[in-house]
Amino acid sequence: MKATVPKIVSIAASELDELVSNVEGTNEERCGFLLGHDNGVRVVTHVVPTTNIASSNRHMRFEVDALEYLRAEKFAASMQLTLLGIYHSHPGSPAIPSETDLRNAQPYFSYVILSVISERFKEIRSWRLNQAHQFEEETVIL
Repeated sequence: MKATVPKIVSIAASELDELVSNVEGTNEERCGFLLGHDNGVRVVTHVVPTTNIASSNRHMRFEVDALEYLRAEKFAASMQLTLLGIYHSHPGSPAIPSETDLRNAQPYFSYVILSVISERFKEIRSWRLNQAHQFEEETVIL
């Protein structure tokens, strides 16, 4: 039987502060990119907020502009970093992926979700797709 390697995402206090400041104070989903290094443990060194361009239901949906994605990839390459994943908030909901999150997810990325209750940060969790295209929770080290 093949042993599974633990999936770990490390987020420093400064990056967590940036994530929290980006998602608090609104009932719309906020989103952005997580950049850093992956040497068995994903270490987030840069948070790059982006605009939620969803045309409707922004309190339940987020969409990232394709040009913003390309800019994040170029920035990561210029800094010798890797685009590790995407973060977004769940206003009024737990930090658990929705069916929409699952439908839109891509392999490799970590999906960090921040639960925001009454416009205040409550919880952070991270998820990654497995080979069966289902989310598995990653351990978040703060």
